[in-house]
Amino acid sequence: MISTFLTITRFVGFLFTIYIWRIIQYGQYSQLTSFIIIIGSVLLVFPVVWVGRKAIDVQPSIQRLAWITSFVHTILMIFFGASVIEAIKFFQVSRGITIPLPVEVGTVLLYITGACLSLTVVNLALSGLGAPFAIALSKRLADRWMYRWTRNPMVLCSLATLISIGLYLQSFYFIFWVIILLTPAWIYFLKAYEERELEIRFGASYQDYKARTSFFWPRKPKR
Repeated sequence: MISTFLTITRFVGFLFTIYIWRIIQYGQYSQLTSFIIIIGSVLLVFPVVWVGRKAIDVQPSIQRLAWITSFVHTILMIFFGASVIEAIKFFQVSRGITIPLPVEVGTVLLYITGACLSLTVVNLALSGLGAPFAIALSKRLADRWMYRWTRNPMVLCSLATLISIGLYLQSFYFIFWVIILLTPAWIYFLKAYEERELEIRFGASYQDYKARTSFFWPRKPKR
């Protein structure tokens, strides 16, 4: 009964997230409002992750963890998605410093990184029986294929895809935003919340996987 209610809650949260994203996608905002969405949404990631980490450390039970993680993932999915959508809209019109690179280069890189990102989603689904963020928590530890070379291939490919978008838009400021603000927020989430959450759910198997696999940059597995 609890499991079913949690699944319904995640589904409702996912639909609400899509609804918010669509509002951002089709909304017409002033420059100030755009800046607030682009920067403020990312900055809010830090307190949400901090509160979530404190909450799971108080009583690290599996059932409680599932509820907290679902809420944290949903909120972060809204914040990350809203900021990225508005940033693409804004910098597509106001590129600022233009990167003197043919659009075709960005297009090719976007296809490549986008394909890699799609493969990480498939990898997680087949290896971990899960889906990104609040859609579905993995039922087993994903440690095969791309996840053998880095513990976070999906985030790595997501950031690479966003940089490719910046090259496609020829916007230096978009890429600067991805590197200086979005990347630290995402890494903070991974280090402060997700690693702890996986330690609680998978115990010694995750500790072993963590010890032999790179956190971010791909490298040959130790064994």
